[in-house]
Amino acid sequence: MGVLSKLEPASVFHYFEEICGIPHTSHHEKALSDYCVQFAKAHGLACRQDEMGNVLIKAPATPGYENEPGLILQGHLDMVGDKTADCPLDLETDAIHPVVDGNYVRAEGTTLGGDDGIAVAYALAVLDAADLPHPALEVVLTVCEEVGLLGASAMDLSGLEGRMLVNIDSEEEGVLTAGCAGGRRAECHLPIQRVQQSGTLVKADIVGLAGGHSGTEIHKCRANAIALLGRWLTLLAENGVEYSVLALSGGAKENVIPKESSVTLLLPAGVTDAVHAAAAAFAAQVQAEYGTADPAIHLQLTEQGCGEASVMDAASTQRVRKALLLMPCGVQAMSADVPGLVETSLNLGVAETAEAEVILRFSIRSSVPSAKELLSCKVQTLTELLGGSVRFHGDYPAWAYARESALRDRCIAVYEAQYGAKPQIAALHAGLECGILSGKIAGLDCISFGPNLEHVHTPNERADIASVARVWEYLKAILAYKA
Repeated sequence: MGVLSKLEPASVFHYFEEICGIPHTSHHEKALSDYCVQFAKAHGLACRQDEMGNVLIKAPATPGYENEPGLILQGHLDMVGDKTADCPLDLETDAIHPVVDGNYVRAEGTTLGGDDGIAVAYALAVLDAADLPHPALEVVLTVCEEVGLLGASAMDLSGLEGRMLVNIDSEEEGVLTAGCAGGRRAECHLPIQRVQQSGTLVKADIVGLAGGHSGTEIHKCRANAIALLGRWLTLLAENGVEYSVLALSGGAKENVIPKESSVTLLLPAGVTDAVHAAAAAFAAQVQAEYGTADPAIHLQLTEQGCGEASVMDAASTQRVRKALLLMPCGVQAMSADVPGLVETSLNLGVAETAEAEVILRFSIRSSVPSAKELLSCKVQTLTELLGGSVRFHGDYPAWAYARESALRDRCIAVYEAQYGAKPQIAALHAGLECGILSGKIAGLDCISFGPNLEHVHTPNERADIASVARVWEYLKAILAYKA
């Protein structure tokens, strides 16, 4: 018996646990894609798998629903793979280990993958159910959503017959998402020159941050561990500390607010006391600023001995410091039309050091196309002023709110019948595949919802068990609805 076998709805948690047992981080979804294909074949359902691993499964209408408009159920196969520092798992090849923790399901030391394994589990449970009435169904399961919605962008949807799409990729029960931001990725390359120098090596780690989803949690005023490196290096310079940078790193994914970063410095002999004093001052500053959003934030120093090392020269060290300090980061504008909605943001999600360059990776988002272009221009201009270059990729469109939507009206009516209250209709400051899919299928009517998922894209991610059950009942009622 599985760890989740005693939870209800049994079929949903059965398939979710099956999914947890199959590695499926972005670019590594093939095994899960193949699993879905084998599921379709075992159930006698028409199925198509493309070269990327996107899967389309078709199921005929149940008796009495032959004349109802067909529905598309949609989610993505990939998950963000993040883990705690002491977790030994390789998420590209190892299964994650779900556990029941009170009223929640979480994973041991890793992201849970509820985003978006829960959508896949719901879809397979629907297709597996013998007593669930529904119209003709087309289940669309995409790959590489978390790295720029690549699967949806590449998938051939010309054969789809449905014109109503239910996307199960939202993370707050009671919210019907009817629009989302567009976005792209930016990859900034800063050239560096190296020289041989002797001194004391000191590693500085910024740790203890909450991190989180760079779309849905960007407004929570959490610190960015990579951006803080720029402040730390600048504080050292302002205090007259001479240093050279050996390497720096931080973050896991462009769309995850980085919760850890590190930089290794080469210091002249006799200045380590000044560095420790600056560290104490820096810690006091950031704890005062982020004590509410990131109460565990701190800086730790580790001396690594004396010797000779190949470090960045003075010009390269200053180029990297200025980039980390000056690059825009976080919320850039709030929506003037939707109270509380972030309009434009960017997240410095990854920093890495190679022999001849430092690479900074960003996720840029906006519900306003011109604002997305302006922010991209700012990142490119600053990078070029610092002697670097930028590559943009993974561009995806915003999903505009439709003034009239038969599917939205259906979902509202079903929600009011089940919950006795009105749902919240919202737009989301995150990328959803609805924007791409509606651009490919003329007249596509979309809605997005899902159960309560907390702290997605972090090792603290957890799924609310009771919410998963309620949303399952909600989904079944939407499928059984007759116009």
